[in-house]
Amino acid sequence: MPANRCPNPSCEYFNRALPNNAKVCPWCSTPVGNVVAPTPQPPSQPPPNQQPPVQYQRPPTDQPNYQPPQQAPVDYSTVYQPRVSYQPTPPVYTPPPQRAPALKLIHSTGREFHLVGEGGYIGRRSQSPGIAPPEIDLTGIPSEGIVSRRHARVDWDWSQNSYMIVDMSTNGIYLNNNPLTPGMQYRLLNGDSLRFGQDNLVNFTIYVV
Repeated sequence: MPANRCPNPSCEYFNRALPNNAKVCPWCSTPVGNVVAPTPQPPSQPPPNQQPPVQYQRPPTDQPNYQPPQQAPVDYSTVYQPRVSYQPTPPVYTPPPQRAPALKLIHSTGREFHLVGEGGYIGRRSQSPGIAPPEIDLTGIPSEGIVSRRHARVDWDWSQNSYMIVDMSTNGIYLNNNPLTPGMQYRLLNGDSLRFGQDNLVNFTIYVV
């Protein structure tokens, strides 16, 4: 006697041997019996004048339909500018302004007279108002009457690297006992002797420091 089998194709026990005394499938409760292969049914034909349904074909998912637009390649050689290395400019050395040495006249009495600046007059202060005093004012020294209002002019000469004196007086100037020609320039050196007038009354020693 053939074994009972489940005739339900969707059942887990389909076409599997069941106990002989089983009346229904223990899984799907379908009445059991000898399973006979179903007779294949011919496919149903559509009615006349009716087109078969069009089946939608889904495009494959591994090939997307979207294509990004093509862009021209960028020439980065024209976009990127290399950084120019910064070279600091070294400071330009500016030498300090040159200063002329100080000129000092020491009278035979020990009184000192200093030249303010790099040039000026040697003489006596005028009693007339509105006239500027000389840069080296000898007013008050003994025998000051020998000294003119503008007795001499002294200036620092950078080309000679020394002070130059010009006689502008009436009574004359003697440099190291040598008379000076009025209007001519003469160098003054440290330690020179300077005399105003012929009577040897107004004497100075030159100091250039």
